[in-house]
Amino acid sequence: MSTAQVKSKAASKPLNEQELQQNLSRLQNELQALASKIGELESEADEHGLVLTTLNEALQSEPQRKCFRLVGGVLVERTVQDVVPALQTNKEGIEKVVSNLVNQYQSKEGEFESLKKEYNVRPVARA
Repeated sequence: MSTAQVKSKAASKPLNEQELQQNLSRLQNELQALASKIGELESEADEHGLVLTTLNEALQSEPQRKCFRLVGGVLVERTVQDVVPALQTNKEGIEKVVSNLVNQYQSKEGEFESLKKEYNVRPVARA
């Protein structure tokens, strides 16, 4: 549900306390899931970067050097010159996905904040 949908829904019929709590909980859960996935993919992109750094050194000196790559759970023998472009493409793809997820996160966060602001929701202090 986009921010506009939340506002139009809220404008047509105000949410009761239970509906508001459900929407806030749902958005909070979605934000946590997105943040977790972003962290996971950023870590994977960093790993690709480390491997590429190492393989680029080997590419300069020994492009025909054997290396092994895990493809779908199967270890495959390739040369460094074959693996480097594939890893670079994978890394770029992961970075695009991370960028899309960050945009989704920001959108959900805006939706969450606008809902809190619209209904004047404040954190409850617990003893």
